[in-house]
Amino acid sequence: MKYQYYPGCSLEGTALEYNVSTQALMKAVGAEILEIDDWTCCGASAAESTSFLLSLALPARNLALAENMDGLSDILVPCSACYLNLKKVEEKTRKDTDLLGKINTILGEEHLEFHGKVRVRHLLDVLSNDLGPGAVEPMVKKIFTDLKVAPYYGCQCLRPYAVFDDPEEPRSMEPLIEAIGAEVYPWQMGGKCCGASHMNTKMEVGLELVHAILHGAEGADVIVTVCPMCQMNLEAYQQKISTKYHKTLSKTILYLPQLIGLAIGISEKDLRLDLNLAITKDFRKKLKEM
Repeated sequence: MKYQYYPGCSLEGTALEYNVSTQALMKAVGAEILEIDDWTCCGASAAESTSFLLSLALPARNLALAENMDGLSDILVPCSACYLNLKKVEEKTRKDTDLLGKINTILGEEHLEFHGKVRVRHLLDVLSNDLGPGAVEPMVKKIFTDLKVAPYYGCQCLRPYAVFDDPEEPRSMEPLIEAIGAEVYPWQMGGKCCGASHMNTKMEVGLELVHAILHGAEGADVIVTVCPMCQMNLEAYQQKISTKYHKTLSKTILYLPQLIGLAIGISEKDLRLDLNLAITKDFRKKLKEM
């Protein structure tokens, strides 16, 4: 397995542990990832409010750069917001040649051109379909028996492009969780919105949405995510939500490659668990007992 790699801005800052653990896991399973040279911001969630064309040209630049690298067609993207932005360009330009022409006029300022020859892949898509539980299970060194894991997908890796899972009833994490011996926590919140950037613009809305997710996972030992924004919202506001709703809602929040990495013997240091904001004492105790 060999992929081009687009980490995106969050994975070099607030979600550094996602970047490090993704690279550690992919190396452990024998996959090679090559970071796109000179990649830049995809526009995140802010560019479209400024200019629709800008919101497409920014991710298109990265796709054009990727087309010049080693003939690899698949781009591995861990960040769900980055995945959505890059995927949007892939999908829209395939159907709209006039739009592709406008984007390439902009890219021409850097002597770049996008031809639509690359495929944008979310990390979860790669882990569940290219790697799969059959490859993970033989590598497991620490069986997570009695560990209840709530898989949280969020919105952007599933909507509006339902490429590898059902956005209303996502299940792609479940075989991977079961492959490490853990129990999939039964809940209905896996595809619900965490509020995204509302935590900065309309905090009351964001707090209510995250409260519903944490409340829904009360019986789980850990919530596992595949999105930096979801991870941040679920981690960073637990104390505020517990105070607001007069109930302790502390919960361990891990990225999926961290959970799988722990199971196959990658050290906490190499997975950068020290950067996670929410790891409970009960979870650490269970981890030591396994």
